[in-house]
Amino acid sequence: MNRLLSRLNIDPYILLLISTVALASVLPARGVFAQIAGGVADAGIALLFFLHGAKLSREAVMDGARAWKLHLSVASLTFVLFPLIGLAVSRIPGLDPALATGVLFLTLLPSTVQSSIAFTAIAGGNVAAAVCSASFSNLAGIFLTPLLTAVLITGKQGGFSTDPVVTIAVQLLLPFLAGHFLRPWIGGFVTRNKKVLGLVDRGSILLVVYTAFGAAVIEGLWSRVTIGELALIAGLSLGVLALVLLAATALGRWLGFSREDRIVLIFCGSKKSLATGVPLAGVLFAQAQVGAIILPLMFFHQIQLMVCAVLARRFAAAQEREAEA
Repeated sequence: MNRLLSRLNIDPYILLLISTVALASVLPARGVFAQIAGGVADAGIALLFFLHGAKLSREAVMDGARAWKLHLSVASLTFVLFPLIGLAVSRIPGLDPALATGVLFLTLLPSTVQSSIAFTAIAGGNVAAAVCSASFSNLAGIFLTPLLTAVLITGKQGGFSTDPVVTIAVQLLLPFLAGHFLRPWIGGFVTRNKKVLGLVDRGSILLVVYTAFGAAVIEGLWSRVTIGELALIAGLSLGVLALVLLAATALGRWLGFSREDRIVLIFCGSKKSLATGVPLAGVLFAQAQVGAIILPLMFFHQIQLMVCAVLARRFAAAQEREAEA
């Protein structure tokens, strides 16, 4: 099964996400169980960001600061170009308002870390710069994504509230900073147990998805969203990704980046983080809205993995041909 999924460029985790959505659609959490599941999900999110803070090396931060031009270019794609495209796409007539909000929200998220670095390594890019750029993007996303969400989404729906800011500070930022400052003592443990702690990351996201979709199903999500709209979301995700990939390629050439740095710009600048997006959605939106809002993100996540896997292999093949020549 793993070989088949690998050939099809399908992340097995996506199958777990789909199964979780199916379970939440059939057996959504209700009553006391919903409260317990929500509390456990909140604790899992705090632990997730604590581990992210423990993984971030201060040496990587210092080394990465030198390549400011590359990192600024990645940030421009992630937090400027993406949101502009998201604003245009979210205004397509006939799209369910919650799904339109979800499309816009996914464009406000930071880049991924693991997949950006992995694809950069496969393609023969500047791995050290990818580590720094992706880490900076995620760190900036803790502040910029809620700010952009308040300006472009929640601020227009009902005025700005300080409640999400307090929640983010307590549930996300403080655990992240605590993990980072404790890195000298727990960094080795986190590195040695990367696979086990990865289960904590993914398990907490699955729990958030279950509680969010369960609440959305109870509010009538599947009676509002049609198969045609889901197909439209997939098509829009592919279109948005294609635009950003073309822009990243053109920007890298215009700025005169080396081949290795252009690869970093392409892969770090075109990604959106599911691991960061799901917890932030749970904090920034009402629970009944979260299920529909993260649906476009789940589509985009799988599409970006499949497309970038193909691109990384082509970059690697081109590099091999150049070396042989």
